[in-house]
Amino acid sequence: MIGTLYVFSAPSGAGKTSLVKALLERTPHIGVSVSHTTRAARPGEVDGQDYHFVSKAEFEQLIGDGAFLEHAQVFDNYYGTSQRWVESELAAGRDVILEIDWQGAQQVRHLMPQTVSVFIAPPSIAALRERLGNRGQDDEDTIARRMRDARSEMSHYGEYDYLIVNDEFDNALEELQAIVIARRHRLEAQQERHAATLQALLND
Repeated sequence: MIGTLYVFSAPSGAGKTSLVKALLERTPHIGVSVSHTTRAARPGEVDGQDYHFVSKAEFEQLIGDGAFLEHAQVFDNYYGTSQRWVESELAAGRDVILEIDWQGAQQVRHLMPQTVSVFIAPPSIAALRERLGNRGQDDEDTIARRMRDARSEMSHYGEYDYLIVNDEFDNALEELQAIVIARRHRLEAQQERHAATLQALLND
């Protein structure tokens, strides 16, 4: 049975990363793609676990080799998703989450129309600004730029299959998990998973 590819997008500070981490902890047979990026590692990040950190020249070589399912420039850095890794995980029956922006989401939906996309929004601009400040990772100029870019990112929410407003974390997490569970119980998936049982039920 082929796994499902999910695209999760959100403005920086909306809580996407925390929600994905919690979803992975409570949901079996699902993983998150480790993107390639040209940005520097932040404190505590591990190469190959959080991102594959590469140089700009290496990234451009991978583009030339057609290695990416999607790639995009975000702020001053590049990000990309390995097509080979995603396809191998899906073929093995595992669900895959891509944490990418709206540009990458458009590319993925074009190449793989069956992708399930989810947009995660903050409850308000004030809450987003507060969350960015509380992270303690960026200076004021960077926060101001992220706030400007957040409005551009959020303007694309209508392109997604699902919209979740991350006001109360536990509620947002339950909503995310409900999407995954519902997808796994669609008719064609259940027919394949329970073929023997269904056949037995229909036999005299």
